[in-house]
Amino acid sequence: MNIGGALPSKAFESLPNIYLVGPMGAGKTTVGRHLAELLGRDFLDSDHEIERKTGATIPWIFEKEGEAGFRLRETNVINELTARSALVLATGGGAVTQSANREFLKQRGIVVYLYTPVELQLQRTYRDKNRPLLQVENPEQKLRDLLTARDPLYREVAHHIIETNQGAARDLAQRILQIILSQSVQ
Repeated sequence: MNIGGALPSKAFESLPNIYLVGPMGAGKTTVGRHLAELLGRDFLDSDHEIERKTGATIPWIFEKEGEAGFRLRETNVINELTARSALVLATGGGAVTQSANREFLKQRGIVVYLYTPVELQLQRTYRDKNRPLLQVENPEQKLRDLLTARDPLYREVAHHIIETNQGAARDLAQRILQIILSQSVQ
Protein backbone atom coordinates (compact mmCIF):
# COMPACT_ATOMS: atom_id res chain seq x y z
CA MET A 1 0.00 0.00 0.00
CA ASN A 2 1.45 3.33 -1.00
CA ILE A 3 0.70 6.10 1.46
CA GLY A 4 1.36 9.76 0.98
CA GLY A 5 3.66 11.49 -1.38
CA ALA A 6 5.61 14.68 -1.46
CA LEU A 7 2.61 16.82 -0.51
CA PRO A 8 1.11 16.50 2.97
CA SER A 9 -2.53 15.61 3.35
CA LYS A 10 -4.74 17.08 6.08
CA ALA A 11 -4.23 13.90 8.13
CA PHE A 12 -0.46 14.39 8.01
CA GLU A 13 -0.62 18.05 9.03
CA SER A 14 -2.21 17.16 12.36
CA LEU A 15 0.45 14.60 13.28
CA PRO A 16 3.03 15.57 15.88
CA ASN A 17 6.76 15.25 15.24
CA ILE A 18 8.06 11.72 14.71
CA TYR A 19 11.27 10.67 16.41
CA LEU A 20 13.20 7.54 15.50
CA VAL A 21 15.28 5.81 18.18
CA GLY A 22 17.29 2.62 18.09
CA PRO A 23 20.81 1.26 17.95
CA MET A 24 23.46 2.24 15.45
CA GLY A 25 22.83 0.46 12.18
CA ALA A 26 19.05 0.37 12.70
CA GLY A 27 18.47 2.56 9.66
CA LYS A 28 17.09 5.57 11.52
CA THR A 29 18.52 8.08 9.05
CA THR A 30 17.51 6.16 5.92
CA VAL A 31 14.01 5.31 7.16
CA GLY A 32 13.62 8.83 8.54
CA ARG A 33 14.38 10.41 5.17
CA HIS A 34 11.74 8.23 3.48
CA LEU A 35 9.22 8.97 6.23
CA ALA A 36 9.81 12.71 5.96
CA GLU A 37 9.38 12.50 2.19
CA LEU A 38 6.06 10.65 2.59
CA LEU A 39 4.87 13.28 5.06
CA GLY A 40 6.23 16.29 3.19
CA ARG A 41 8.22 17.27 6.28
CA ASP A 42 11.74 18.29 7.14
CA PHE A 43 14.12 15.51 8.15
CA LEU A 44 16.99 15.99 10.58
CA ASP A 45 19.52 13.65 12.16
CA SER A 46 20.64 14.77 15.63
CA ASP A 47 24.22 13.55 15.07
CA HIS A 48 24.47 15.49 11.81
CA GLU A 49 23.09 18.59 13.54
CA ILE A 50 25.74 18.28 16.28
CA GLU A 51 28.44 18.06 13.62
CA ARG A 52 26.97 21.01 11.73
CA LYS A 53 26.77 23.20 14.84
CA THR A 54 30.26 22.34 16.13
CA GLY A 55 32.08 22.03 12.82
CA ALA A 56 33.58 18.83 14.20
CA THR A 57 32.97 15.13 13.65
CA ILE A 58 31.42 12.90 16.30
CA PRO A 59 34.69 10.92 16.69
CA TRP A 60 36.62 14.17 17.24
CA ILE A 61 34.10 15.33 19.89
CA PHE A 62 34.38 11.95 21.65
CA GLU A 63 38.18 12.17 21.53
CA LYS A 64 38.38 15.75 22.87
CA GLU A 65 35.41 15.89 25.22
CA GLY A 66 34.70 12.25 26.00
CA GLU A 67 31.29 10.66 25.87
CA ALA A 68 30.01 12.93 28.66
CA GLY A 69 30.84 16.06 26.63
CA PHE A 70 29.19 14.61 23.56
CA ARG A 71 26.04 13.64 25.52
CA LEU A 72 25.72 17.20 26.83
CA ARG A 73 25.88 18.56 23.29
CA GLU A 74 23.39 15.91 22.18
CA THR A 75 20.88 16.86 24.89
CA ASN A 76 21.08 20.53 23.93
CA VAL A 77 20.46 19.69 20.25
CA ILE A 78 17.60 17.28 20.99
CA ASN A 79 15.94 19.88 23.23
CA GLU A 80 16.23 22.46 20.45
CA LEU A 81 15.04 20.15 17.66
CA THR A 82 12.08 18.66 19.54
CA ALA A 83 10.80 22.19 20.16
CA ARG A 84 10.27 22.56 16.41
CA SER A 85 7.19 21.31 14.54
CA ALA A 86 6.48 19.28 11.38
CA LEU A 87 9.69 17.31 11.76
CA VAL A 88 11.00 13.76 11.44
CA LEU A 89 14.10 13.31 13.62
CA ALA A 90 16.58 10.45 13.75
CA THR A 91 18.46 10.35 17.05
CA GLY A 92 21.85 8.91 17.82
CA GLY A 93 21.89 5.38 19.23
CA GLY A 94 22.82 6.55 22.72
CA ALA A 95 20.44 9.51 22.96
CA VAL A 96 18.08 7.51 25.17
CA THR A 97 20.78 7.08 27.84
CA GLN A 98 20.02 10.61 29.05
CA SER A 99 16.75 10.97 30.97
CA ALA A 100 16.24 14.53 29.68
CA ASN A 101 16.36 13.26 26.09
CA ARG A 102 13.82 10.55 26.85
CA GLU A 103 11.49 13.18 28.31
CA PHE A 104 11.90 15.58 25.37
CA LEU A 105 11.19 12.79 22.89
CA LYS A 106 8.28 11.13 24.67
CA GLN A 107 6.50 14.37 25.59
CA ARG A 108 6.99 16.24 22.32
CA GLY A 109 6.09 13.72 19.64
CA ILE A 110 5.63 10.12 18.55
CA VAL A 111 8.64 7.90 19.24
CA VAL A 112 9.30 4.87 17.05
CA TYR A 113 11.91 2.33 18.15
CA LEU A 114 13.57 0.64 15.18
CA TYR A 115 14.51 -2.69 16.74
CA THR A 116 17.44 -4.30 14.96
CA PRO A 117 19.15 -7.60 15.84
CA VAL A 118 22.88 -7.37 16.61
CA GLU A 119 23.80 -9.47 13.55
CA LEU A 120 22.14 -6.93 11.27
CA GLN A 121 23.70 -3.99 13.13
CA LEU A 122 27.10 -5.58 12.64
CA GLN A 123 26.52 -6.05 8.89
CA ARG A 124 25.50 -2.41 8.53
CA THR A 125 28.29 -0.88 10.64
CA TYR A 126 31.37 -3.07 10.33
CA ARG A 127 33.23 -0.70 7.97
CA ASP A 128 32.01 2.57 9.47
CA LYS A 129 34.90 4.40 11.17
CA ASN A 130 32.58 7.26 12.19
CA ARG A 131 31.21 5.27 15.15
CA PRO A 132 33.55 5.84 18.10
CA LEU A 133 31.94 3.22 20.34
CA LEU A 134 32.71 0.49 17.77
CA GLN A 135 36.42 1.23 17.51
CA VAL A 136 37.16 -1.70 19.83
CA GLU A 137 38.67 -5.16 19.45
CA ASN A 138 35.30 -6.96 19.47
CA PRO A 139 32.60 -4.75 17.87
CA GLU A 140 30.02 -7.56 17.97
CA GLN A 141 30.33 -7.88 21.75
CA LYS A 142 30.17 -4.10 22.09
CA LEU A 143 26.93 -4.04 20.07
CA ARG A 144 25.50 -6.82 22.26
CA ASP A 145 26.45 -4.95 25.43
CA LEU A 146 24.97 -1.69 24.12
CA LEU A 147 21.71 -3.38 23.10
CA THR A 148 21.42 -5.10 26.48
CA ALA A 149 21.86 -1.78 28.26
CA ARG A 150 19.80 0.40 25.91
CA ASP A 151 16.93 -1.85 24.76
CA PRO A 152 14.92 -1.21 27.96
CA LEU A 153 15.39 2.55 27.46
CA TYR A 154 14.30 2.39 23.80
CA ARG A 155 11.21 0.45 24.88
CA GLU A 156 10.49 2.88 27.73
CA VAL A 157 10.41 5.88 25.42
CA ALA A 158 8.77 4.22 22.38
CA HIS A 159 5.17 4.64 21.40
CA HIS A 160 5.71 2.04 18.65
CA ILE A 161 8.30 -0.69 18.03
CA ILE A 162 9.14 -1.72 14.46
CA GLU A 163 11.49 -4.57 13.55
CA THR A 164 13.88 -3.50 10.80
CA ASN A 165 14.94 -6.92 9.55
CA GLN A 166 11.97 -7.25 7.20
CA GLY A 167 11.61 -4.94 4.24
CA ALA A 168 13.42 -2.07 2.60
CA ALA A 169 13.68 1.35 4.24
CA ARG A 170 10.87 2.80 2.12
CA ASP A 171 8.59 -0.11 3.10
CA LEU A 172 9.43 0.43 6.78
CA ALA A 173 8.62 4.14 6.46
CA GLN A 174 5.24 3.29 4.92
CA ARG A 175 4.54 0.74 7.66
CA ILE A 176 5.41 3.30 10.36
CA LEU A 177 3.10 5.84 8.76
CA GLN A 178 0.26 3.28 8.51
CA ILE A 179 0.61 2.42 12.23
CA ILE A 180 0.72 6.06 13.30
CA LEU A 181 -2.25 7.03 11.14
CA SER A 182 -4.32 4.06 12.33
CA GLN A 183 -3.68 5.04 15.96
CA SER A 184 -4.42 8.74 15.40
CA VAL A 185 -7.84 7.86 13.92
CA GLN A 186 -8.89 5.83 16.97
